[in-house]
Amino acid sequence: MLAIKNNMMAANAARYLGKSYDALATSVERLSSGLRINSAKDDAAGMAVRELMRADISVIDQGVRNTQDGISMLQTMEGAMATIDNALVRMKQLSEQASTGSYSSAQRVIMNNEFAEMAAEVDRISKSTKFNGIAMLNKTDPLTTDPAADVKVRFGTGTDDEIAIERSDMTQSGLGIQTGSAGYQVVSDHAETAGKWLTLTDSGVGADTLTLDITFTGEAAVAVVFDGTANGVKDYTLQEVVEKINAVTLNLAVAGDGTVQAYSMASIEHDSVTGLDYLKLCSRTSTSAGVTITGTTTAEETASGGIVLAPAASGTPVTEASGANGSDDGRLVKSAGTGINLLTADAAKIAMASVATAIGLKDTARAAFGYKINRLESTGEVLGIQSENLQTAESRISDVDVATEMATLTRNQVLAQAGTAMLAQANSIPQMALTLLR
Repeated sequence: MLAIKNNMMAANAARYLGKSYDALATSVERLSSGLRINSAKDDAAGMAVRELMRADISVIDQGVRNTQDGISMLQTMEGAMATIDNALVRMKQLSEQASTGSYSSAQRVIMNNEFAEMAAEVDRISKSTKFNGIAMLNKTDPLTTDPAADVKVRFGTGTDDEIAIERSDMTQSGLGIQTGSAGYQVVSDHAETAGKWLTLTDSGVGADTLTLDITFTGEAAVAVVFDGTANGVKDYTLQEVVEKINAVTLNLAVAGDGTVQAYSMASIEHDSVTGLDYLKLCSRTSTSAGVTITGTTTAEETASGGIVLAPAASGTPVTEASGANGSDDGRLVKSAGTGINLLTADAAKIAMASVATAIGLKDTARAAFGYKINRLESTGEVLGIQSENLQTAESRISDVDVATEMATLTRNQVLAQAGTAMLAQANSIPQMALTLLR
């Protein structure tokens, strides 16, 4: 029917042209972005699957980076343990050398000094070697506020599983190579307060003295003299007392059998809990089993604090008392001798066994780091393959097939051009009715 009010052919051509134009716009969008799915309307189910895969790929890629960080950490620690290994080997060599009877006591002292330095270096390396602030060779360095969580360092692998690496203790205490006299030791009950540890009070005209006679069993007697102030009070700090005692012991003469007796007897024992300092006295040999200390004052001099009862009677002996520091009863508390040394042939043999055990502990820990590195490398390789396969699957779902889409684009272009031409023709058809109206 020829009509001029409603041009149905034009409306039909316009509708098909709109569809062709929308399809053409979709093809252009896909080819521009490279993605088949640009919005949920393109493929709702496919988009949901793709987003889940993208999340998995991101997590797995982070897992790969985690394994690489773990490898870097363990390589750092393993390198430090190689240096510890050199120090332990040298310590064992020194132990073997000192266990031979062809060396004098003076020569063993030199060997023992190097032995102690090597042990101190092992302790320093274990405590200072860190990766991002994390110590893997020192279990006493906390990682978290949860003690149970401090045992292991965990690495996420992009899955629900994780690789846990147990920390090692390469400190002197962890390896059992603490150095020391391993003899008889005592610690004062009296702590230094307000910079004072020993006080001498003189009520006379002349300056009198306090003499401490210290004798560890089997060793040379040591007499340390503390001067007072005439008709006044003189205070000694703990550091001054230590220096006075060591000034005497470091100048002890060589014994008749050639044994070097000079050593540092006194030191400061710090209590990390209370923050207080105490006097510590150690024997020179590892065989000493006791100590006798006698405090003697002259004339009107009295002593208080320290290890002397106040007021001190002339010749009052000071003996060991049971209990911990803090009772402040003017006596001493026995402290178990700890540590290994090379001061005697027998002590060197004990030290050699301790170092051999330490080398075994170190080798076990180092080997554990080694196979953990291998495991992390394998895990990283597997995760890389997994990530690659997931990306391939995600590509099949999400990426546009350029060849197919180009064919679609060409078809849509032809349809759009044909639709445009037909719409122009349909718009001109109603003009045919004008010929009937003339």
